[in-house]
Amino acid sequence: MPVTTDVDQVIADIIRWASIESPTYDAAAVNRMMDEGGRDLAAMGFDIERLPGTQGFGDIVIGRLAGTEAGPGLLILAHVDTVHAVGTLAGPLPIRRDGDKLYGPGVTDMKGGTVLALHVLGKLIKQKGGRLRRSVTVVLIPDEEVGSPSSRATIEAEAAKAAHVLVPEPGREHFVTSGRHAVVRYMIHVHGKPSHAGAAISRGVSSIRAMARIIETIEDWSDYERGQTFAVGRVNSGTWVNVVPVLCSAEVLCVAATPEDLADIDVRLRTLRPPFPNTRITIEAGPVRPLFVAGPGTMDLYAKAKAIADRHGYPIDHMQSGGGSDGNFTGAMGVPTLDGLGVWGGGIHTKEEFCDIRSILPRGTILGGLIEDIAG
Repeated sequence: MPVTTDVDQVIADIIRWASIESPTYDAAAVNRMMDEGGRDLAAMGFDIERLPGTQGFGDIVIGRLAGTEAGPGLLILAHVDTVHAVGTLAGPLPIRRDGDKLYGPGVTDMKGGTVLALHVLGKLIKQKGGRLRRSVTVVLIPDEEVGSPSSRATIEAEAAKAAHVLVPEPGREHFVTSGRHAVVRYMIHVHGKPSHAGAAISRGVSSIRAMARIIETIEDWSDYERGQTFAVGRVNSGTWVNVVPVLCSAEVLCVAATPEDLADIDVRLRTLRPPFPNTRITIEAGPVRPLFVAGPGTMDLYAKAKAIADRHGYPIDHMQSGGGSDGNFTGAMGVPTLDGLGVWGGGIHTKEEFCDIRSILPRGTILGGLIEDIAG
């Protein structure tokens, strides 16, 4: 019997999850979300393992449900952190419904897809009498929005034991993700020359001014059609307004669709030249999401998803996406991985984030059918 999706219940659960604010850099807030997710998994019959947070991030919650048959099973990856600070609910992005749109922090990225995956998984487990044919492991991740630096090793260790990986990250309308571009972060530090900004400004060299020139250079390298992009998202500098700033730091997010473009990014950044005399540049490489290109196993998963969608009259296609996810790690390992299976919406990473409620039923149908096919 096919797994059904109770849309009203899913909406209520998305609201419940989104009501617990969980910005990545607030470990205590993320752990409150981990408490809720762990309770939901335990109520479904999962054994819960909780790994203490490292590097200043929240904990990792792992739910395990043994199968009735031996062998590698299904891994579901889902992050509970968001880019929205505590206070967003009471300020610019309260939870509200407007027709087919449900607004709120993380409702699409990715609490909506996570809740939906757990909803259909729970229904299937109950339908099958409490256990599935194959084991199922669910990993709730605390730091995906910053590249999963504290959780990558756990993700890869769990993927090495799995036969298939599903990732309910936000989908694009009628598309799932069969591959992802590589994503790498760099920290750029510009060192200037200090002086009094009022009485002796000509004796100094502003690191902020130098960084402004460098940012323009870096972002102008972006080639959107090619899929090689550069974006500076964080800049930090300055102490007092009357002191010429001696250090300015910026974080750059770089995306590449091919190994050659990834290597080119590193060469470009490491050969940057200071724009002014008496300044210098240092570069640090940060977390990397490796290139994930669809292999036969991933395309077999997509064929299963398409067959399910076709049976129910839902249009579906697949694509390699520029947005990184934890599926980059498992796909790059060669473990069959299908990503972008979650709800779709709009305004992701903005104060207008919304979930398109019309996506819940088709995505629930596809997710439920995939889980049953793989593990049921």
